[in-house]
Amino acid sequence: MESKNITAAKEFIILGFTGSLKIRLFLFLTFSLIYVITCLGNVVIITITRSDYRLHTPMYFFISNLSFLDLGYTSSTVPKMLANFLSERGTISFVGCITQLYFFLSLGVTENFLLAAMAYDRYVAICNPLRYAVVMSKRVCIQLVIVCWFTGFLSIVMPATFIARLPYCASNIINHFFCDISPLIQLSCSDTHILEKLNFITAIIVILGTFFLITMSYIRIVSTILRIRSSVGRKKAFSTCASHLMVVLIYYGTIIFMYIRPKADSSLDLDKVMALFYCIVTPMLNPIIYSFRNKEMKRALKKGICRKIIFSHIVVVR
Repeated sequence: MESKNITAAKEFIILGFTGSLKIRLFLFLTFSLIYVITCLGNVVIITITRSDYRLHTPMYFFISNLSFLDLGYTSSTVPKMLANFLSERGTISFVGCITQLYFFLSLGVTENFLLAAMAYDRYVAICNPLRYAVVMSKRVCIQLVIVCWFTGFLSIVMPATFIARLPYCASNIINHFFCDISPLIQLSCSDTHILEKLNFITAIIVILGTFFLITMSYIRIVSTILRIRSSVGRKKAFSTCASHLMVVLIYYGTIIFMYIRPKADSSLDLDKVMALFYCIVTPMLNPIIYSFRNKEMKRALKKGICRKIIFSHIVVVR
């Protein structure tokens, strides 16, 4: 392709997952099903935690925020990806691409901070239970969530602005299924060395910084649990943080590999496959993990289903 300023053309072509029409239709149906399950699962979590007064606690307040965040996180990439499966030439405007990049990264950073806040909540609940109600008051929980969202969206303003101002003249084909940092930087014909360093430093601070805080919290949690003499007490204490720990391991396992590894080891084809896990699979697994590994959540879910069945039966009888 001849060198030109793609920024002026206002358009990129998203390569996505190539293949025959049958393969693209199969992928479309598969990811559509996953997306529907993700949306339904997270909406159910939000609805249950708001409707059941027994779940009006700090832990479930954070879980409902995580579900709301996951809805936005997966919706920032999946609908456009699904549309591209049915299109011969998946295009996205320059403004649309930068917008998608900004919201995807902002929601991702927010999730890092929110998972760290949830770890702090579990730390206070297990290591300092007598002061839990005071330390994790409703006001404090709201403030923590506001800080997570504000910091997440603010921290991506500078990287997104730099990427938006890059000249794109080598090609307008993005070898990914959404607008991410690495494929956009590779398309630029300018020197991106400083920008790459900035993104790497930001990733280290956000990802490894929050992961360090979570790790420190769980070291104290495990230490406290091991000092509990009763095996029933240890099991009960561990069960309160098992779901969160599982979500953390799945989420950080993929994003650390994606954003912290050296550039020499980077492969856009591998990045596409790995991105599926934290963009699509993880938001689907989160509500499943919190539902099936949490007795209170399962009880509230059963109660809600029974209430819905009884209400439907009364309506039919009338």
